Amino acid sequence: MAVATEDTPEPDNPGRGVQLPLEEAAWLYQADQVRPEDLPMTAAQALAVGVDSPALCELAGLSRRADPRDIRDAFDQALAELAIALPDRGLAQRYALRRLATRFSAGEATLSELASDEWLEIEAETAEERAFVALLPPCACCIEYTLGLDEATWEARMQLATRALASHPTVGPDI
Repeated sequence: MAVATEDTPEPDNPGRGVQLPLEEAAWLYQADQVRPEDLPMTAAQALAVGVDSPALCELAGLSRRADPRDIRDAFDQALAELAIALPDRGLAQRYALRRLATRFSAGEATLSELASDEWLEIEAETAEERAFVALLPPCACCIEYTLGLDEATWEARMQLATRALASHPTVGPDI
């Protein structure tokens, strides 16, 4: 599957991109990057752009404080009604890693998001993924200690690794 790079409809395919936020949410949810309490708003946003199903309406009507099991059940049902499959967890994590790299390159990801134990256990499959993961510090305070790099050198290498990773999309929502 290829990652979608654009979420606007193409002239010859007016439905293309309409489900992107919902499909991306499914991928990020499977990678533990979306909390259940955020799913009702995601559903409401999907409804606002014209995606519709009974379970999606139910999910959009749930409170953030609703039982997480009810939210997850409604989300799973909405995805089933819309024929959106949850990806394999490993693929979802690889997509989330690429998304993190893209966000870092754009200046949108914080050092604390990069310095997370969750990325150290990802099954990186490509050389670009392995190079990016190798530069992720286990904590935000010790880049020099754990990686042997000063912060400026680390950031320069991260920028190179993020560009390489983002330029070779191999997994993600198939929109």
